[in-house]
Amino acid sequence: MGTTQPSNSQLYIGIDGGGSKCRATIYTAEHQQLGTGVAGRANPLHGLEQTFQSITESTHLALADAGLSADDSVKLIAGLGLAGVNVGHFYEQIASWQHPFKAMYLTTDLHTACIGAHNGEDGAVIITGTGSCGYAHVGDKSVSLGGHGFALGDKGSGAWLGLKAAEHVLLHLDGFACATALTQQLLNHFQVNNAIGIVEQLAGKSSSVYAKLARIVLLAANEGDEVAIAIVKEGSQYISELARKLFAINPTRFSMIGGLAEPLLPWLDSDVASKISPSLSPPEFGACLFAQKQHIG
Repeated sequence: MGTTQPSNSQLYIGIDGGGSKCRATIYTAEHQQLGTGVAGRANPLHGLEQTFQSITESTHLALADAGLSADDSVKLIAGLGLAGVNVGHFYEQIASWQHPFKAMYLTTDLHTACIGAHNGEDGAVIITGTGSCGYAHVGDKSVSLGGHGFALGDKGSGAWLGLKAAEHVLLHLDGFACATALTQQLLNHFQVNNAIGIVEQLAGKSSSVYAKLARIVLLAANEGDEVAIAIVKEGSQYISELARKLFAINPTRFSMIGGLAEPLLPWLDSDVASKISPSLSPPEFGACLFAQKQHIG
């Protein structure tokens, strides 16, 4: 962008890191957006070095987009909303990082997503992307659910949809499960011709690799494949139930964000779908607001 900012304005950087990508945006204290950068995944569950690298890379790209140099990172007050830091030891490891910023304030990606979705006001949010989780904050009450990571949790997420599809296809190829259009589609996707070929492509891989299969599952469900429909219905039912648990503290607004928010909408229960409001601002703006509040406080 290269927008000129007032020389006396404190600059903030909001960083949203998840299982697929890390997005960083630089703002002035008055919330003028100056530059944005996007790098690879930043979930400490998949490696601290990768997380630090993605934060640094997205920061440098955002600085360049704002017409600033990489050395200007020391002038930034950073708000970080990262997946995985709900796990205590990951929070501590990130918080103790010798970061390149003037100051750094850390919380979960859920928290900053909720702040951004409602422009700092109370509300609830569900993230359905590579992973899945829900958060609501009303007054002095908050509810945080899910976010346990792949493959222990993240039900209804892109990675979960991909995992369930792969499980069924492998059972089908071994003669234990019913036929599905997903079998040929996964074989084509990986350019292999048997079960071992699929295993070689998926064994030991991260959630983001499984999440790439979600599009195949949703397409097959929309085309009437019964196995795909059953998978999508199970995931969507969980997301609907997750939303109802968030509604227990009566949030005034509810948003869904992430790559699957729109594709899953037709599959959600009507009472949940009818309550969805558009997200007002992106998670990285929520991270900026979080950093501003923490720094002033």
